[in-house]
Amino acid sequence: MNPERHRVLIAKPGLDGHDRGAKVVARGLAEAGYEVVYTGLHQTPEQIAEAALQEDVEAVGLSVLSGAHMTLFPRVMELLRARGGEGILVFGGGIIPEEDIRELTAMGVAGIFTPGTPISGIVSFLEDKLG
Repeated sequence: MNPERHRVLIAKPGLDGHDRGAKVVARGLAEAGYEVVYTGLHQTPEQIAEAALQEDVEAVGLSVLSGAHMTLFPRVMELLRARGGEGILVFGGGIIPEEDIRELTAMGVAGIFTPGTPISGIVSFLEDKLG
């Protein structure tokens, strides 16, 4: 696999002001050869969907620590589908209870990574999903 051809957007939706994890993932993916766009803090789902489409990314990684993942993740996916980005892989991370992981996965979130997940695990996930 040549990850250099893959573009990934990392985003922090909502009012959560903790972005260390998102930055660690963004840097780790960049070091693994991915082209990474980081949107910064306090993005709305609309801003994230628009950025994903404008940047022509293949995957969107959402980081939420505020507990709003059940609202924000589905909204981003809904907006991507509505704007022609239904083929964009969505994955997420944060402090997410197991029952919510099951529900988000059933909604179509391709993967959820909780604190402590090694970057190599996220890279392997993307290699598997993006080819």
